[in-house]
Amino acid sequence: MIRNDLKASDQCVKSYAKASTCRVLGMIGRNIRYKSPDVMLRLYKSMDRPPVEYCTVAWSPHYVKDKQIEKIQRRFVKMIPGFRDKSYEEGLRILHLNTLEERRNRADVIFLFKMYKGFSRPPFESLFQLTKHDKTRGHTQKLTKHCTNRDVRLYFFSERVISNWNNLDQSVIEAGCVNTFKPRLHVHRNDKMDLFMD
Repeated sequence: MIRNDLKASDQCVKSYAKASTCRVLGMIGRNIRYKSPDVMLRLYKSMDRPPVEYCTVAWSPHYVKDKQIEKIQRRFVKMIPGFRDKSYEEGLRILHLNTLEERRNRADVIFLFKMYKGFSRPPFESLFQLTKHDKTRGHTQKLTKHCTNRDVRLYFFSERVISNWNNLDQSVIEAGCVNTFKPRLHVHRNDKMDLFMD
């Protein structure tokens, strides 16, 4: 759902409502009695997380009020017995989860890689331009970032993903397929913990 001003706030509200306490997350909390971390993780990943991650390349939230969808995962972590007194960050570490913000930014980079390799449409050249500067730092396929004063352009996929892409290593970019790219990206993320944070 995109408004006339090209903002995705309505989509954020819809996704939050669908996955919130009143619906999927609430259903899990009311009907599941054996709430072991393994069982809860399986339910969360298959039923509750998809609504807030569907097509985020097109509607990724950037306003603070829209990023409230992170509360979905916060509530899920607190639902697991023994996690109520733990901090959100500690709960994520124990459960081996990333924040929804990190997952959105990771999805952006993966989709850009698919475009770069010609695995997905639209064509890479239609949205991105390789930089002409001969800088050896980082990798050789860096993208040009455009100057803009409008949030609509600044936070659109073709602009917001550029910084994360330009921060990757050459070995990550040189992956031959998506299944090779993802584990290399994971290793690179562990080296740069703030890679996928806005």
